[in-house]
Amino acid sequence: MRGVVETRDAVRGKKLKAVESIRDAIRQIREVDGALHAASDVFEADALREAEDLDRRIARGEEPGPLAGVPFTVKDNICTRVGKTTAGSKILASYRAPYDATVVARLRAGGAICVAKTNMDEFGMGSSTENSAIIGPTKNPWKTTHVPGGSSGGAAALAAASRGMIHLGSDTGGSIRQPASYCGVTGLKPSYGRVSRYGLLAFASSLDQIGMLQADARECAAALEVLAGKDAKDSTSGAVPVPRYLEELERGVRGLRVGVAKEYFPEGIEPEVAERVRQGIDTLRSLGVEVREVSLPHTRYANPTYVLISGAEASSNLARYDGVHYGYRTDASRGLIDLYAKSRVEGFGPEVKRRIMVGTFVLSAGYYDAFYNKACKVRKLIRNDFEKAFREVDAIVCPTSPVVAFPIGEKIDDPLKLYAVDVLTVPANLATVPGISLPCGFTREKLPIGLQIYGRPFEDATILRLAHGFQGATKHHLDAPPVRARSS
Repeated sequence: MRGVVETRDAVRGKKLKAVESIRDAIRQIREVDGALHAASDVFEADALREAEDLDRRIARGEEPGPLAGVPFTVKDNICTRVGKTTAGSKILASYRAPYDATVVARLRAGGAICVAKTNMDEFGMGSSTENSAIIGPTKNPWKTTHVPGGSSGGAAALAAASRGMIHLGSDTGGSIRQPASYCGVTGLKPSYGRVSRYGLLAFASSLDQIGMLQADARECAAALEVLAGKDAKDSTSGAVPVPRYLEELERGVRGLRVGVAKEYFPEGIEPEVAERVRQGIDTLRSLGVEVREVSLPHTRYANPTYVLISGAEASSNLARYDGVHYGYRTDASRGLIDLYAKSRVEGFGPEVKRRIMVGTFVLSAGYYDAFYNKACKVRKLIRNDFEKAFREVDAIVCPTSPVVAFPIGEKIDDPLKLYAVDVLTVPANLATVPGISLPCGFTREKLPIGLQIYGRPFEDATILRLAHGFQGATKHHLDAPPVRARSS
């Protein structure tokens, strides 16, 4: 079964028609989606029409783009002209975006073709993809009684169960890396500002980042080459030169220095997780990577800091969904205030309401300094820890999550337990550094375990090199789950 780079090369080399590539992608999605509930919409007619047009342009000798004929899926909080963009919420169940997000437009301009939207926790608020009001929970392809992680669980499940597609996700506190770990795929959260957020429905604007979930680091590099770069429509995107990420992979890893922090092997981490990650660190050492001990002492405050800051920004960003301008509107209201209240009560799910209430509280008069302002100060301390560590090392290696995929329903009624599974991913968003999760082994129950690599801001190439080097020396990323589309 072809991967992303092989598909691109075959289409560009006229050995594979774009139409064949798209038909195979749609076949794969339909083959596994009955078991996984990963796709919220499939765009077969539109995708095939685009593929036919691309094949005609290739036949005329036109340049087809660096990702010619590669199918891609889009998390349902990223705007696409085709289909709906619901963010997994009843309040946007009928919303159709009038434009493509910048990431979608760049993939299309590069010759890639959108084939589906993927399921997610409502507005990205969740760690299990159980909070979707549109199609319900997504299931893990390694064990369908278990969660795929979240909030990009639909993308992670499809990435594990299929091949040859780019899967766009978003990451506010681990929503790419954690499901990548649970589903045994490679998930990249780029540096904040590396990829445009224009067209991403905002959850927490200072934390949100678009990335991808793929078979391996090479596919992440191929996608990032097209997606990265300054965007005039997003003032937070950085005017930093975009490396040739695929070429950077070939530089190898010998001589790079990685840090290991005791704070990232916390009390309560599952023993098998700690063991496999330490074995992964030994693998990097065997490749000529220097391993040093570092300390990130404020990591223990990362989760409460994240809850306060993300909640405050969510309260502000989601105020626009009022039942008036667009989105869900209640059928039974008496007056304008009642319309606002009932539309939001009926339109938002319980987790979204919970976070809005937390955020509204911490921003309220008398509590702003005690909670939100203090959280911003702690965020700075967390970032300072990373800056200090990166003076000594090129990257930091740790587990992606302290636990592996858990049974559907096990934690859904206990928000604190759900928040705890993201304790090792939220620091990257608070510090705006890039992070990547890659498979490093399995539990005795054959559930995937993720190893995470953090890098300096805008040095995404370094963590991709380390991930690629690790995957060149191991085969964990090649293992296929029980739910897997058959080879074409």
